[in-house]
Amino acid sequence: MPVTVKSVEAIEPAIQKTLNRIEQPGCPPKLAAAMRDAVLPGGARIRPRLLLAVAAACGAQSEELTLSAATSIELMHCASLVHDDLPAFDDAAIRRGKPSIQKRFGEPIAVLAGDALIMLAFEELAYGAADHTHLLPALTKTLAGSIGMPFGLCAGQAWEEEPYPDLKAYHAAKTGALFAGVTVMGALSAGYEGADTWATFGMELGTAYQMADDICDVTSTDGKLGKPCGQDKRLGRPNIANTLGVRRAVEALMEQIETAIGHIPACAGRDSLEALVRATTRKFLPDDIWALAA
Repeated sequence: MPVTVKSVEAIEPAIQKTLNRIEQPGCPPKLAAAMRDAVLPGGARIRPRLLLAVAAACGAQSEELTLSAATSIELMHCASLVHDDLPAFDDAAIRRGKPSIQKRFGEPIAVLAGDALIMLAFEELAYGAADHTHLLPALTKTLAGSIGMPFGLCAGQAWEEEPYPDLKAYHAAKTGALFAGVTVMGALSAGYEGADTWATFGMELGTAYQMADDICDVTSTDGKLGKPCGQDKRLGRPNIANTLGVRRAVEALMEQIETAIGHIPACAGRDSLEALVRATTRKFLPDDIWALAA
C-alpha cells in the first residue's frame, strides 16, 4: 500500500502492536507496564508523523516499512524522555500530564524501561525491514547515529554536564540529530536515492523544535505543558529564551523554521511537505507568544 498522509492514522495501532509483543507469559509485569505507560497515551507524535510525511513526499510504496521506521523512532524518543526524567538529570515528577515513569515505578524500573524501549526500537525496525533487507543496514545505522556519539541525542544530553556548553551544538545533538534521523529514515524507506541529503532539513527543523521547547520552558506552565517548566534556569542549562529574551528567541525561531524549509530536498511532494511543516511548526507555540515577534 502506498504511503500517504492518511497513513498517520495507522501510527497508534502500529505502536500498540509492537508493545503487545513485550507482554508475554513469564515476563516481568512491572517493567512491561512501565514501558507501555512511557509510550501510551502519546504526545503529538511529531517525529513519526514527519517520517511518514517525508516518505510520502518521496513516493514511498511500502506502508509497512515506513510505519515500522516511524514506530522505532517514536519508541526511541519515548525512551529518551524516560531517561531525561531520572533523578540524575531533570528529576521530573510529571510527563505528558501524568506521573513520570521514575515517580510511578521507581528509578530502577525507569532505567530498565528506557533501556528496553531502545532495544525494542531496533527490534521493530528489523521486523519491518524483513522484506526490505537491503535497506536495513542504512536504516539501523541512521537510527543508531541519531542517538549515540559523537553527535546524537546522548551527546546532547552530555552537553548539559559540560561547564561551558555550546548552545548550537547542544540543540543540534539534543533534538536536531533525532529529527535528522527521522527525515533520512523516511527518505530511505521510500528508496530515495541520496537519502542522506535529507539530514540537513531534519537537523534544522529539530533545532527549531528545541528552540520552541526552550521558549515554552520559560513562558508556559506545568499544567499547560504537561511537564515541569522553568527547569533550564533552575538547573543552569542552556536555553535560547533565557539567553536572548523571549521576543528575540521567537524571532530567531521564525528564522530557523524558514532555514529548515529551505533545506527540503527536491522531491515530488515538496510543496505538500512544506505546507505541512508550516502548519505543524505554527503549533510549536501559542498564538500569544508568536504575536510577540509580529
